[in-house]
Amino acid sequence: MRLLEAKGLTKYFGGLAALVDVDLRVDAGEILALIGPNGAGKTTTFNLLTGFDHPTKGKVIFKGRDITGLKPHKIAGYGLSRTWQQTILFNGITTLDSVALACRLHQKPRFFDCLFKTPKSRQDDSAAVEQAEEILEFLGMGSYKDELPFNLPYGFQRILGVAMTMATRPELMLLDEAVTGMNPVETVMMMDTIRKIRDRGITILLVEHNMKVVMGISGRICVLDFGRKIAEGKPAEISKNKDVIEAYLGADMK
Repeated sequence: MRLLEAKGLTKYFGGLAALVDVDLRVDAGEILALIGPNGAGKTTTFNLLTGFDHPTKGKVIFKGRDITGLKPHKIAGYGLSRTWQQTILFNGITTLDSVALACRLHQKPRFFDCLFKTPKSRQDDSAAVEQAEEILEFLGMGSYKDELPFNLPYGFQRILGVAMTMATRPELMLLDEAVTGMNPVETVMMMDTIRKIRDRGITILLVEHNMKVVMGISGRICVLDFGRKIAEGKPAEISKNKDVIEAYLGADMK
Protein backbone atom coordinates (compact mmCIF):
# COMPACT_ATOMS: atom_id res chain seq x y z
CA MET A 1 0.00 0.00 0.00
CA ARG A 2 1.27 3.47 -0.88
CA LEU A 3 1.67 5.44 2.34
CA LEU A 4 3.24 8.68 1.08
CA GLU A 5 3.60 10.20 -2.36
CA ALA A 6 5.34 13.39 -3.42
CA LYS A 7 4.39 14.66 -6.87
CA GLY A 8 6.54 17.14 -8.77
CA LEU A 9 8.14 18.43 -5.59
CA THR A 10 10.04 21.64 -6.39
CA LYS A 11 11.71 24.20 -4.16
CA TYR A 12 13.46 27.42 -5.17
CA PHE A 13 15.37 29.63 -2.75
CA GLY A 14 15.45 32.88 -4.70
CA GLY A 15 16.91 31.85 -8.04
CA LEU A 16 18.53 28.69 -6.67
CA ALA A 17 16.77 25.41 -7.42
CA ALA A 18 17.17 23.15 -4.39
CA LEU A 19 14.70 20.54 -5.67
CA VAL A 20 13.23 20.16 -9.15
CA ASP A 21 10.19 18.08 -10.10
CA VAL A 22 10.92 15.17 -7.74
CA ASP A 23 8.45 12.30 -7.52
CA LEU A 24 8.78 10.04 -4.48
CA ARG A 25 6.70 7.22 -3.10
CA VAL A 26 6.97 5.35 0.19
CA ASP A 27 5.13 2.05 0.57
CA ALA A 28 3.82 0.85 3.91
CA GLY A 29 6.20 -1.48 5.74
CA GLU A 30 9.37 -0.68 3.82
CA ILE A 31 12.69 0.98 4.60
CA LEU A 32 13.39 3.45 1.81
CA ALA A 33 16.74 5.27 1.70
CA LEU A 34 17.11 8.72 0.17
CA ILE A 35 20.75 9.32 -0.77
CA GLY A 36 22.88 11.76 -2.71
CA PRO A 37 25.94 13.99 -2.33
CA ASN A 38 25.94 17.07 -0.13
CA GLY A 39 23.61 19.67 -1.59
CA ALA A 40 21.57 17.10 -3.51
CA GLY A 41 18.30 18.17 -1.86
CA LYS A 42 17.81 15.46 0.77
CA THR A 43 17.23 17.73 3.77
CA THR A 44 15.07 20.02 1.65
CA THR A 45 12.94 17.01 0.78
CA PHE A 46 12.55 16.11 4.46
CA ASN A 47 11.62 19.70 5.31
CA LEU A 48 8.96 19.80 2.60
CA LEU A 49 7.48 16.44 3.57
CA THR A 50 7.21 17.39 7.25
CA GLY A 51 5.99 20.97 6.90
CA PHE A 52 9.14 22.78 8.02
CA ASP A 53 9.22 24.41 4.60
CA HIS A 54 6.71 24.83 1.79
CA PRO A 55 7.26 23.71 -1.80
CA THR A 56 7.39 26.21 -4.63
CA LYS A 57 5.20 23.72 -6.44
CA GLY A 58 4.20 20.09 -6.15
CA LYS A 59 2.13 18.10 -3.66
CA VAL A 60 2.68 15.82 -0.69
CA ILE A 61 0.02 13.15 -0.19
CA PHE A 62 0.03 11.12 3.04
CA LYS A 63 -2.48 8.30 3.52
CA GLY A 64 -4.54 9.80 0.71
CA ARG A 65 -4.62 13.24 2.34
CA ASP A 66 -3.03 16.34 0.82
CA ILE A 67 -0.73 17.62 3.58
CA THR A 68 1.17 20.15 1.44
CA GLY A 69 1.98 23.24 3.44
CA LEU A 70 0.44 22.08 6.71
CA LYS A 71 2.14 22.96 10.01
CA PRO A 72 4.64 20.38 11.33
CA HIS A 73 2.57 19.54 14.43
CA LYS A 74 -0.47 18.87 12.23
CA ILE A 75 1.53 16.55 10.00
CA ALA A 76 2.99 14.77 13.04
CA GLY A 77 -0.54 14.38 14.37
CA TYR A 78 -1.50 12.55 11.18
CA GLY A 79 1.34 10.06 11.75
CA LEU A 80 4.40 11.46 9.93
CA SER A 81 7.31 12.39 12.22
CA ARG A 82 11.05 12.95 11.83
CA THR A 83 14.39 13.03 13.59
CA TRP A 84 17.17 15.54 12.89
CA GLN A 85 20.83 15.35 11.89
CA GLN A 86 21.78 17.09 15.12
CA THR A 87 20.87 15.33 18.34
CA ILE A 88 18.21 17.58 19.95
CA LEU A 89 17.57 16.62 23.57
CA PHE A 90 16.04 18.14 26.70
CA ASN A 91 19.04 18.04 29.01
CA GLY A 92 17.20 19.43 32.03
CA ILE A 93 14.84 16.46 32.40
CA THR A 94 15.31 12.71 32.53
CA THR A 95 15.28 10.33 29.61
CA LEU A 96 11.87 9.03 30.71
CA ASP A 97 10.39 12.52 31.02
CA SER A 98 11.80 13.45 27.59
CA VAL A 99 9.93 10.59 25.92
CA ALA A 100 6.81 11.16 28.04
CA LEU A 101 6.74 14.78 26.89
CA ALA A 102 6.67 13.63 23.26
CA CYS A 103 3.87 11.18 24.11
CA ARG A 104 1.60 14.15 24.83
CA LEU A 105 1.23 15.08 21.15
CA HIS A 106 -2.06 13.21 20.91
CA GLN A 107 -3.40 14.30 24.29
CA LYS A 108 -5.86 17.21 24.49
CA PRO A 109 -5.20 18.80 27.87
CA ARG A 110 -7.35 21.69 29.05
CA PHE A 111 -5.80 24.63 30.86
CA PHE A 112 -8.02 24.04 33.90
CA ASP A 113 -6.92 20.39 34.18
CA CYS A 114 -3.23 21.28 33.91
CA LEU A 115 -3.46 24.15 36.38
CA PHE A 116 -5.31 22.26 39.12
CA LYS A 117 -3.92 18.76 38.44
CA THR A 118 -7.39 17.27 38.08
CA PRO A 119 -7.92 13.49 37.83
CA LYS A 120 -7.96 13.89 34.04
CA SER A 121 -4.55 15.58 34.15
CA ARG A 122 -3.11 12.90 36.45
CA GLN A 123 -4.53 10.19 34.18
CA ASP A 124 -2.84 11.81 31.15
CA ASP A 125 0.45 12.04 33.07
CA SER A 126 0.28 8.37 34.01
CA ALA A 127 -0.56 7.28 30.45
CA ALA A 128 2.34 9.28 29.01
CA VAL A 129 4.83 7.81 31.47
CA GLU A 130 3.54 4.28 30.87
CA GLN A 131 3.87 4.70 27.11
CA ALA A 132 7.35 6.22 27.48
CA GLU A 133 8.53 3.33 29.65
CA GLU A 134 7.30 0.82 27.07
CA ILE A 135 9.15 2.61 24.26
CA LEU A 136 12.39 2.80 26.22
CA GLU A 137 12.19 -0.90 27.09
CA PHE A 138 11.49 -1.75 23.46
CA LEU A 139 14.58 0.17 22.34
CA GLY A 140 16.80 -1.34 25.02
CA MET A 141 17.02 1.86 27.07
CA GLY A 142 14.94 0.90 30.09
CA SER A 143 17.95 1.00 32.42
CA TYR A 144 18.66 4.61 31.38
CA LYS A 145 15.19 6.00 32.10
CA ASP A 146 16.29 8.04 35.14
CA GLU A 147 19.46 9.40 33.51
CA LEU A 148 19.79 12.92 32.17
CA PRO A 149 20.30 12.81 28.38
CA PHE A 150 23.78 14.38 28.43
CA ASN A 151 24.97 11.52 30.69
CA LEU A 152 24.02 8.88 28.10
CA PRO A 153 26.59 7.27 25.79
CA TYR A 154 26.46 8.99 22.39
CA GLY A 155 24.79 6.05 20.66
CA PHE A 156 21.99 6.05 23.19
CA GLN A 157 21.58 9.81 22.85
CA ARG A 158 20.84 9.19 19.18
CA ILE A 159 18.44 6.37 20.03
CA LEU A 160 16.71 8.65 22.55
CA GLY A 161 15.98 11.03 19.67
CA VAL A 162 14.41 8.09 17.84
CA ALA A 163 12.45 7.14 20.97
CA MET A 164 11.01 10.65 21.23
CA THR A 165 9.93 10.44 17.59
CA MET A 166 8.36 7.02 18.21
CA ALA A 167 6.41 8.57 21.09
CA THR A 168 4.43 10.67 18.61
CA ARG A 169 2.98 7.38 17.27
CA PRO A 170 4.13 7.72 13.65
CA GLU A 171 3.09 5.46 10.83
CA LEU A 172 5.98 6.88 8.81
CA MET A 173 9.24 7.89 10.51
CA LEU A 174 11.82 10.01 8.70
CA LEU A 175 15.34 9.41 10.02
CA ASP A 176 17.88 12.10 9.11
CA GLU A 177 21.49 10.83 9.29
CA ALA A 178 20.69 8.36 12.07
CA VAL A 179 24.26 7.04 12.51
CA THR A 180 26.15 10.35 12.26
CA GLY A 181 29.15 10.33 14.61
CA MET A 182 28.66 6.73 15.71
CA ASN A 183 31.42 4.19 16.05
CA PRO A 184 31.02 0.77 14.34
CA VAL A 185 29.43 -0.88 17.39
CA GLU A 186 26.92 1.96 17.82
CA THR A 187 26.18 1.89 14.09
CA VAL A 188 25.24 -1.79 14.22
CA MET A 189 23.08 -1.05 17.28
CA MET A 190 21.24 1.68 15.36
CA MET A 191 20.75 -0.57 12.33
CA ASP A 192 19.19 -3.21 14.58
CA THR A 193 17.00 -0.51 16.16
CA ILE A 194 15.74 0.65 12.76
CA ARG A 195 14.87 -2.92 11.77
CA LYS A 196 13.00 -3.43 15.06
CA ILE A 197 11.00 -0.26 14.49
CA ARG A 198 10.07 -1.38 10.97
CA ASP A 199 9.08 -4.82 12.29
CA ARG A 200 6.83 -3.06 14.79
CA GLY A 201 4.84 -1.70 11.85
CA ILE A 202 6.42 1.72 11.38
CA THR A 203 7.54 2.56 7.86
CA ILE A 204 10.97 4.19 7.53
CA LEU A 205 12.29 6.85 5.15
CA LEU A 206 16.01 7.21 5.77
CA VAL A 207 18.54 9.85 4.72
CA GLU A 208 22.02 8.45 5.24
CA HIS A 209 25.58 8.89 3.96
CA ASN A 210 26.91 5.64 5.40
CA MET A 211 26.58 3.32 2.42
CA LYS A 212 27.06 0.15 4.46
CA VAL A 213 24.00 1.14 6.47
CA VAL A 214 22.02 2.04 3.34
CA MET A 215 22.87 -1.18 1.54
CA GLY A 216 22.39 -3.24 4.69
CA ILE A 217 18.88 -2.23 5.72
CA SER A 218 17.09 -0.61 2.76
CA GLY A 219 14.58 -2.35 0.57
CA ARG A 220 14.70 0.45 -2.02
CA ILE A 221 16.91 3.45 -2.64
CA CYS A 222 16.10 6.80 -4.24
CA VAL A 223 19.05 8.91 -5.42
CA LEU A 224 19.12 12.71 -5.74
CA ASP A 225 21.77 14.82 -7.44
CA PHE A 226 21.63 18.61 -7.83
CA GLY A 227 17.99 18.57 -6.72
CA ARG A 228 16.83 15.99 -9.27
CA LYS A 229 16.05 12.31 -8.93
CA ILE A 230 18.55 10.36 -11.03
CA ALA A 231 17.80 6.77 -9.99
CA GLU A 232 15.52 4.56 -7.96
CA GLY A 233 15.62 0.82 -7.31
CA LYS A 234 16.81 -1.99 -5.08
CA PRO A 235 20.27 -1.78 -3.47
CA ALA A 236 21.82 -4.23 -5.95
CA GLU A 237 20.54 -2.16 -8.87
CA ILE A 238 21.67 1.16 -7.41
CA SER A 239 25.16 -0.13 -6.63
CA LYS A 240 25.67 -0.88 -10.35
CA ASN A 241 24.05 2.27 -11.73
CA LYS A 242 26.65 4.29 -13.64
CA ASP A 243 25.00 7.66 -12.97
CA VAL A 244 24.84 6.95 -9.25
CA ILE A 245 28.46 5.78 -9.10
CA GLU A 246 29.65 8.94 -10.83
CA ALA A 247 27.44 11.28 -8.78
CA TYR A 248 27.81 9.81 -5.34
CA LEU A 249 29.23 6.39 -4.65
CA GLY A 250 32.64 7.02 -6.16
CA ALA A 251 34.93 4.95 -8.34
CA ASP A 252 35.71 2.49 -5.55
CA MET A 253 32.14 1.16 -5.80
CA LYS A 254 32.57 0.11 -9.45
